[in-house]
Amino acid sequence: MLTTPIIDPIVENALREDLAGGDLSAEACVDEGRRASAVALAKSPVVVCGAAVFRRVFELLDTSVRFEALVPDGEKVPAKTVIWRLEGPARILLMGERTALNLVQRMSGTATLARACVDAVPRGAKTRITDTRKTTPGMRVLDRYAVRIGGAHNHRNDLGSAVMIKDNHIVASGGITVAIERARARAPHTSRVEVEVTDLEQLDEAVRARADIVMLDNFDDELTKRAVEKVRTLAHPPILEASGGITLERIARLAAIGVDVISVGALTHSAPAADISLDLSIS
Repeated sequence: MLTTPIIDPIVENALREDLAGGDLSAEACVDEGRRASAVALAKSPVVVCGAAVFRRVFELLDTSVRFEALVPDGEKVPAKTVIWRLEGPARILLMGERTALNLVQRMSGTATLARACVDAVPRGAKTRITDTRKTTPGMRVLDRYAVRIGGAHNHRNDLGSAVMIKDNHIVASGGITVAIERARARAPHTSRVEVEVTDLEQLDEAVRARADIVMLDNFDDELTKRAVEKVRTLAHPPILEASGGITLERIARLAAIGVDVISVGALTHSAPAADISLDLSIS
């Protein structure tokens, strides 16, 4: 859930960026007392996301602005659907327009891509779609909320959330086994230990060292199948996560192979912005 204390610093920073010198266009062209209404229109099919953020942009500019959500976050709507409505001073609606749209177009785009990835998992499969930490600095809380709204899950939120031993950690520590042993000795008991592997030999070493989660980094489908077959015979198999080169077409194949998790960096670093406009009319 996005609460005001979480939203406000992000929105305030975005408004400061856009309004540091005021709004010459609105102040010059529009009478101060003029009131207006506006609707946010989804111009293409989209999973709606970001109502609280959209609303807060205008409330921080003027508390008299009235907002109505016509579509709840998480609902997929067709093109030409009105999703939110505003009423308030015309200058304020114009001042907040771009900031509000920049934020919610990104959030709705992420939610839409997340839904597509989740829908690509075959019915009955237990594979979980997750994001990664490849988020825009300062925007992670909004990115991750959008991923959840789309029906996917979040990976570790930050560097302190879990132990994740990647290729450079392995190089710096001297190997997979020693890295896992050190992690076990130092990490809190509540933290799982995940290790990234690039081949089946590394998978075997990670399993022997009792990794909780093994990320199969850039494994092709055949190698992924062999990895799943290897761990299925274990009494306590690690969670297997597929990562790298993930497409909508591959999601179905990887889920059918039997991986537990598919992490998709594109959810937060490459999702196309949703096409949403703000259409204003004078009250």
